[in-house]
Amino acid sequence: MRQVAIYGKGGIGKSTTTQNLNAGLGEMGKKIMIVGCDPKADSTRLILGGLAQETVLDTLREEGDDIDLDQVLKEGVFHIRCVESGGPEPGVGCAGRGIITSITLLERLGAYTEDLDYVFYDVLGDVVCGGFAMPIREGKAREIYIVCSGEMMALYAANNISKGIRKYANTGGVRLGGLICNSRNVDGEADLVSAVAKEMGTQMIHFVPRDNMVQRAEINKKTVIQYDPNCDQANQYRVLAKKIDENDMFVIPSPLTQDRLETLLMEHGLVA
Repeated sequence: MRQVAIYGKGGIGKSTTTQNLNAGLGEMGKKIMIVGCDPKADSTRLILGGLAQETVLDTLREEGDDIDLDQVLKEGVFHIRCVESGGPEPGVGCAGRGIITSITLLERLGAYTEDLDYVFYDVLGDVVCGGFAMPIREGKAREIYIVCSGEMMALYAANNISKGIRKYANTGGVRLGGLICNSRNVDGEADLVSAVAKEMGTQMIHFVPRDNMVQRAEINKKTVIQYDPNCDQANQYRVLAKKIDENDMFVIPSPLTQDRLETLLMEHGLVA
């Protein structure tokens, strides 16, 4: 079983990328579980056709500790198993605790079955502190992919996340599998992200072009592969899925200094 965590700047498209990627893997016949690690509980919406899934933390608050797996795990398209960690009540507690609680509960209830090919953790935001670092710190996820774009803050976040990966590489055994560029149509974007990845010691595993087909599919509560399986964007997610399935480049990253990151941005003409 490969346990994979997807990180990246808030709003960069982690959940969309994760779900479309998983549709590609599911179409290949892979058996998958997605664990949503975001209090918004939107990591499985497209896989479940828009179903507002009961989160682990909400279920525990309402039912107590004595719950069954089918109360928090639902099956979606391509038989992908879906769990949403959820978060605390607004203004109370730490959202990162939901990740720790969820993974512990799933382990206790036997969700990590031997037939699974993949478990994906879709992790909130661009920091790797506290509970949000749990999949890395505890060795639950051994493969990390960072979703980014050619924008300054997206690359800053990617570099910051790589520092967290490096910190826990020896204790948790985690490795970086590459950067996924979720394009924002920035000038020189592919070359810039490739250059940053190279200096980190990793790869840009795939460049996902910007296409309104993604938004059309989301409005219809579907992944692109479900919504229009023959379109170009569906094929892009299939290629990404195949690249990740066949990936054998896993590294301890070498984060850039802030000065070096800004130099790369300037070299690619991405300053005002």
